[in-house]
Amino acid sequence: MLLEALGSALLGLALAWAGATRLPHRLPGRRTVLSVGPLAGLFGAFLTHSAVGPGHAVTTVLGATFVASVLLSLLLRPARRLRRSAA
Repeated sequence: MLLEALGSALLGLALAWAGATRLPHRLPGRRTVLSVGPLAGLFGAFLTHSAVGPGHAVTTVLGATFVASVLLSLLLRPARRLRRSAA
């Protein structure tokens, strides 16, 4: 269980770091992104572990990675504003 939590937090941090380096113009501050990643990974591990039960370490880590990527994607801002025509 401890290794699942540690692995999920590290994968969340890795996803956050990758997003912060590749999309800095579309994400909020770097500190926010790098703190949301591990927290989202831990939340995803808790959620997945509660759903599938003990003994499914790989599934728990995969579910945590999925939840972390979804929560990090919620931080994305649009690339530019859409203009509305007056017509």
